[in-house]
Amino acid sequence: MIWMSEEEFENVVSDALDLIPGEVSARLKNIALVIEDDPPPGGPVLLGLYEGVPITERSDMWGIGPLPDKITIFRNPILSICETPEEVAEEVAVTVVHEIAHHFGIDDARLHELGWG
Repeated sequence: MIWMSEEEFENVVSDALDLIPGEVSARLKNIALVIEDDPPPGGPVLLGLYEGVPITERSDMWGIGPLPDKITIFRNPILSICETPEEVAEEVAVTVVHEIAHHFGIDDARLHELGWG
């Protein structure tokens, strides 16, 4: 396990977002990315969580002003499985890509096929 301040972790998440290709990030509309220390108690241990309606499930009648989708990155679970800052950066990048993929309607099975499992 590695320790990293909240500010350092936020910088790692920001760096991971910078790795997202421009054509993908340009399609990220009405989505909030937040960092929390831990996932909700009593549930599975999560590194990240996408909450919202994937783009592939939206209709033309989606409406004006829907609540934003939300991607949460969980700091403590990621830090608990990493031993170096480089491992944290890699795990955060994979987690961010994984959750953004869910926003675009890509499920876990397809992510595994693509090597992002």
